[in-house]
Amino acid sequence: MEFTGKSVGTGALDNEMTITFTVNEKSEIIEEYYKLKGCEKLRIRVDKYREKRSLDANRYFHVLSDKIAEALTISKAKSKNILICKYGQPEILPDGNVMVYKTNAPVEYMLEQEFIHCTPIKFLDDAVFYKVYRGSSTYDTAEMSLLIDGTVTDAKELKIETATPQELRQMKERWGV
Repeated sequence: MEFTGKSVGTGALDNEMTITFTVNEKSEIIEEYYKLKGCEKLRIRVDKYREKRSLDANRYFHVLSDKIAEALTISKAKSKNILICKYGQPEILPDGNVMVYKTNAPVEYMLEQEFIHCTPIKFLDDAVFYKVYRGSSTYDTAEMSLLIDGTVTDAKELKIETATPQELRQMKERWGV
C-alpha cells in the first residue's frame, strides 16, 4: 500500500517511538488499516514525496541514449552513464553529502556498468574516487526534464533526429513540468 500525507507528530514511550501521519487518501487507507490492524510486525517505509513522472520520459531518454551510443559507436551502458553524469542528479547521503565511491576499478570499466552511474573526481596510485549519480528511474518530473533537455542537446549536436520543440513541450505537460 502506498499513500501520500505528512508527519504530524512523534512521541516516545518505553523505548518505542510513535510517529503520527495524516493521509490524503482517507477512504483507501481505512480498508488497508483494518487488514493490518493487530499484526505483530509490519514493514514500514516512508519516503519524501516526489511528483511522479511519466514512463514516457524515461523511455524517451533511453531511446535518445541508444541513438547517441550508435552515433558515437560506444555501448548503450556507457552512453547512459555519460548522459546521467552530465545532466543527472547526484546521489545524496542522509547527512547531505554527495556519495563518493572509492575503488581500484578503472574508469573505462566503471563507464560500462549498469548498476552504478559515476564519474571520476580524484585519482590516486591505487584507487579512483567517483562521484555517484542516481539512476533516471528515481527522478521526479523536474529532474527528468533536465536530463531530457541535456540529452536532446547532445543528440542534436550529433545530427540525431529528436522530438520537435512542440512535441517536447507536450511531453513535459504530460509529465507535469
